[in-house]
Amino acid sequence: MNSPNRRSLEVDFFRGVVLLVIAVDHISGSLLSRFTLHSYAFCDSAEVFVFLGGYASAAAYTTLEANRSHAAACRRFLKRSWEIYRAYLFTAVMMLLGGALLMWLRIDTPMLQVTEWPSFLARPIGLTFDIATLRHQPYLSAVLPMYAMFALAVPLVVPLAERKPVVVLFGSLGIWLFASQLAQWLPSAYAEGWSFNPFAWQLMFALGMLARVQPISAEFHNSKTARWLTRGAIVVVLTFAFAKLFLETQAPPGYMKQNLASLRIVSFVVIAWLFAQAVHAGWIRELAKSLPSVVNIGKQGLVCFIAGACMSLVIDTTLRVVSLGHYQWIAGLTGDAVAIGGLILLAAFWRDRKEAQRARLPKRPPVPAHAANPRDR
Repeated sequence: MNSPNRRSLEVDFFRGVVLLVIAVDHISGSLLSRFTLHSYAFCDSAEVFVFLGGYASAAAYTTLEANRSHAAACRRFLKRSWEIYRAYLFTAVMMLLGGALLMWLRIDTPMLQVTEWPSFLARPIGLTFDIATLRHQPYLSAVLPMYAMFALAVPLVVPLAERKPVVVLFGSLGIWLFASQLAQWLPSAYAEGWSFNPFAWQLMFALGMLARVQPISAEFHNSKTARWLTRGAIVVVLTFAFAKLFLETQAPPGYMKQNLASLRIVSFVVIAWLFAQAVHAGWIRELAKSLPSVVNIGKQGLVCFIAGACMSLVIDTTLRVVSLGHYQWIAGLTGDAVAIGGLILLAAFWRDRKEAQRARLPKRPPVPAHAANPRDR
């Protein structure tokens, strides 16, 4: 699909779509959220985002290692982990400020409690310490500590996945099986633990890394076995969609998502296979070329995630205040348009900002091919 040293257009496109979906899915009055993945499958945008995170991380690591060195790649992911932790702190602060604004405006919404602002008023120093040590993770910031942990593991797991993919796969499955017990070692002030158990969700991240370093061959995609897998996947997807639309009477319990239940894994894998076939056929590339703004959102992933979290909180609160009766769907659709348009504009601004910064930097001399990777000597 792509050379090892190039970004994947399809992956950036998928990441952009998922970031948009995450934003609208956290707006309770959203009209578009009625048509997103969680309405038709037993998984949602979280699985897609974590899987793509693993894929993109493996791509970045292998590119850095090939062009510079193993040590440089390790340093980059150590820095990346710190960047994600800082983004977590920033998102947590924004959630607290959002809670403060809700209280100041006297807006009655359940969002107030999940921002942790009432707890901050009761014990500001203690809660600040708890947020910094990951014991308290305010609304929509809770996924980032997991990513910070995964970034630290990338330099260890990717080289092993290149040499011994079976070890990585079954090792990841083993950790997933005992994820609930391992989660007890995580620092948490909540009885139920972290919203995303990293010992469970590492399986989705590992599958993404394996998909990058051990890609499915074109020969297999075109084989009779692949065609039968596609037919089976379609049957499973339609069965799950029927169950979600007509048989499910209430939302699944939260621990199924928290600990990445097997049903969610199966639901994601069959959908992922169908999209992998679409990528192989070239359909996704053509779609991505026609939607460059979505691709750009995927490229500015971290900043767009933070902005999407903040925008969804503001828009959700606004929609709870605004009442249009039978025409509430207009407000919901407007909120969706604001969220999508805001992310498109922010991603464009951030891209231009980074390009301007790169233009001011001195050019790095190319590394000789024979010295690029000490492990190859």
